[in-house]
Amino acid sequence: MNGLTHFDAKGDAHMVDVGAKAETKRIARARGEICMAPETFALVEAGTAKKGDVIGVARIAAIMASKKTAEIIPLCHPIALTRVAVDFELDREHSRVICLAQCECCGKTGVEMEALTAVQAGLLTVYDMLKAVDRGMVMKDICLLEKAGGKSGHWLREGEA
Repeated sequence: MNGLTHFDAKGDAHMVDVGAKAETKRIARARGEICMAPETFALVEAGTAKKGDVIGVARIAAIMASKKTAEIIPLCHPIALTRVAVDFELDREHSRVICLAQCECCGKTGVEMEALTAVQAGLLTVYDMLKAVDRGMVMKDICLLEKAGGKSGHWLREGEA
């Protein structure tokens, strides 16, 4: 099936057997953003949103989601994460909040899905905490920035340093 590892020889979906793979240090970084009205952004920046500390709650949600990735993405392996770091950048000029997540483990399969899940959950939490004042927020540009470890080695998105 064109090298897609989640399909067997018959074309049926299956969980990839990683039993014979070597354990290596695995790292993945992902990012995404949520754009909002300037008035909404001002609430985040000032920390005065009605539901509380938007960024603090979103950080915890992102970390928690990364640990639950295998429960929500059907063919992901459960991974014992050794580190999850989530940061948010506030971009006043564009009225957006940028979420950056880095996940790490020492294991037989990568942590790309965990990093991407963390970013999406962080952004969804920002949306949830602010939707009463701005239902028009847009999450976008969610992507993998970098992955390292394993047989395929190091990958870096073009333009990243």
